Amino acid sequence: MKLKNIKKRIYILISILISILIIATLIIGKEINKIEACTYDYKDKLIRFHVIANSDTDEDQKLKLKVRDAVISYLQPKLENSKSIDESEAIIKNEYKQLETISRNIILKNGYDYNVNLGLQYSNFPAKQYSSVVLPAGKYKALKIIIGEGKGKNWWCVMFPPLCFVDDENGVIDEKTNEKLKEILTTQEYDLIMARNKNEANNLKFKFKIAELFQNIF
Repeated sequence: MKLKNIKKRIYILISILISILIIATLIIGKEINKIEACTYDYKDKLIRFHVIANSDTDEDQKLKLKVRDAVISYLQPKLENSKSIDESEAIIKNEYKQLETISRNIILKNGYDYNVNLGLQYSNFPAKQYSSVVLPAGKYKALKIIIGEGKGKNWWCVMFPPLCFVDDENGVIDEKTNEKLKEILTTQEYDLIMARNKNEANNLKFKFKIAELFQNIF
């Protein structure tokens, strides 16, 4: 009789756990569908910036950041007044040669002779926060710079709208960038990625990370 009661309790517990798992999966699935439906179009409204180091040595990682700083410093005044992704894309493509020269000069100045490969292409990005903006994981168009063998950790930001050029330590983006986001995104897209405070940003990051995990599993 005692064994029968134990089995019954185990069965009830398993049933409850299965029910919780099913409900959680349905809720998360609904959120994933909402994110995917909203981000399918908006990802093509952004250009990200992706720099990959030669290796994970301290020297190569520092070099990556120096190349990043030089490229951002050069492109910032050229992109900050861009009105559209097409205009930004045209500016970046027109500067390929100069960007390669800038990158190579930084590399040579620091005592290395790595090759540089760069261009606009689609890359996979994890969920990432930029100030008060939190972007879901997925494929985004990006200016990609590969230093040497490109086997090191990478660094990324958003070039259009110019989130590379804001100080994310402040927790909010500047008004000009915020207005540009509102211009290029629908209200639904804007509300999906914009956090009004630190708690909202943390909640968005958690939601996008869970969605990313489930997308990778299924």
